[in-house]
Amino acid sequence: MNKNIDILEKAIKQAAEQGAQIIVTPEDALYGWKFTRETIFPYLENIPDPQVNWIPCQDPHRFGHTPVQARLSCLAKNNSIYVVANMGDKKPCSSRNTTCPSNGHYQYNTNVVYDAKGKLVARYHKYHLYHELQFDVPEKPELVTFNTAFGKFGIFTCFDILFHDPAVTLVKDFHVDTILFPTAWMNVLPFLTAIEFHSAWAMGMRVNLLAANTHNVSLKMTGSGIYAPHSPKVYHHDMETESGKILFAEVDSHPRNSSTSPPAVNWSAYATSITPFPGPKNSFRGFISRDEFNFTKLSESAGNLTVCQKGLCCHLSYRMLGKEEDEVYVLGAFAGLHGRRRREYWQVCTMLKCRSTDLTTCGQSVETALTRFEMFSLSGTFGTEYVFPEVLLTKIKLAPEKFEVLEDGRLVNKNGLSEPVLTVSLFGRWYTKDIHSISGGTSNSATTYLMIPTLLMIIVLQYAVMV
Repeated sequence: MNKNIDILEKAIKQAAEQGAQIIVTPEDALYGWKFTRETIFPYLENIPDPQVNWIPCQDPHRFGHTPVQARLSCLAKNNSIYVVANMGDKKPCSSRNTTCPSNGHYQYNTNVVYDAKGKLVARYHKYHLYHELQFDVPEKPELVTFNTAFGKFGIFTCFDILFHDPAVTLVKDFHVDTILFPTAWMNVLPFLTAIEFHSAWAMGMRVNLLAANTHNVSLKMTGSGIYAPHSPKVYHHDMETESGKILFAEVDSHPRNSSTSPPAVNWSAYATSITPFPGPKNSFRGFISRDEFNFTKLSESAGNLTVCQKGLCCHLSYRMLGKEEDEVYVLGAFAGLHGRRRREYWQVCTMLKCRSTDLTTCGQSVETALTRFEMFSLSGTFGTEYVFPEVLLTKIKLAPEKFEVLEDGRLVNKNGLSEPVLTVSLFGRWYTKDIHSISGGTSNSATTYLMIPTLLMIIVLQYAVMV
C-alpha cells in the first residue's frame, strides 16, 4: 500500500505544483481487489465520521492504527490540495445484531476526502457492490456532500452511477455542482465503456463528473476523464499500454450558472410529436449481451427510420457521406429489465455498427469503423427523464463539440462531418421500474493484486472559480 501511495505522492505534488485544487484517485488504487473478507481485514482502518473534526496528519493515533489515513492527510496538508482516495473501513458490531458478520466487524468499500489542511471532510461507503464479497452493503445509500470555496461536491463509487441512489439524488435533491467518482470500471461495448457512459452521465445530469478509473488492461479497465455538462474537458482511454496518466482540466465551479450549460431537456417532446416513419420490411430481433433488441437495417445511404419496443419508439434521420459496402448499421430499440440480473430497467435507442455484414453480429463488440455521417438525428418516446446521450467514434474515442441535445430531446450532430461512428445512443434509465433488492456481489476468480504501481490512473482537477 505504501508503494502505491508513493505513486500518489508524486502525482499529488505534480498536481499542486500546477495549481490544482483537488485530485481524485481510482477505486482500489491502494491495495487492489479480489480479496476474501479475511484477507482484506488487515488492510482496513477505522474511518470516523468527518464530524469528529480530525486531521490524521496531526493526530494519527486518535482512532487507533491509521497509517494510511495519516499519510493521505499529510499529503493533502503538505501540498495544500484536496485529496480523494479509496480504501477500506471497518466498524465493530455486536453479535446480538443478526446482520453482524462472524468476525464482529462490518467492512466497507470507502471513499475519503481530505481538505487542503489535511482534515477529513467526507467519508462515503459504497452501496452498490460489484463482485466484492470482501465488503458489506451499508444499511442504506449514503448521501455525502461537502462544500468548498469552489463549489459543492458529492461523492460515490463505480457501480453506484447506474442507480438512482445515491447518484441521482445527490444531483436532484442536494444540488451538487461536481461529482467525485473513483472507479474500477470494466469497459463493455457498445454502451458502457467508461469514457462513453461517464461523459454521457455528466451531460444528462448537467453536472461536472471527475472520473478516476483504475488502469488494468488485462481486465479491460481503462478510461478516465474530467467531464463538464456540455462536453468532456479531457479524457484518456488506452488499451495498448499499462502506463497510467495524470489528467488536468479547468472547469466551472458552478456549471448550472455557466453560459455553456446545456438547457433542460424534455426527452420525449419531439419523438411523441411526430408520426412514426413508415415501417421497414427488414426489421429483426437481435441481442446485445442478454438484452433482446428490435433492429432495423440502415439499407440506404440516407433515410428516416422508426423502430419500437414496449412503447418505446426510436426515430432516426440520417445521411452518410458514403455507404461502405462492408459495413452495416442498424437502428435498435430496447425497453425492459437488463441483463442476467434483470433488476435495472433500461430504455435504449441506438444507431450502431454491426461487427460484420452478417446481421446476427449486430450488437457484438466492435472497435473500428469507416462510415462517416453528414447528418444524424436520434430521438425516442422515453418514459423516463433520465436519459444519457452517447456518441462513440472509431477506436473508442469521444466526439467533443460534435453533437448536442436539443431541448425537445433530439440528439443531433453539429459542426460538420462526423468522424467514423461506432454508436449514437440515447441510454435511458427508468429507475422507478427497477426490481429492488439488497446490493451485493458474486464470486470472482481473478488474481489478487496487492500492489499495482504501474497500473495507476490519476485524475486531477484545476477549478475555475466563477466570480
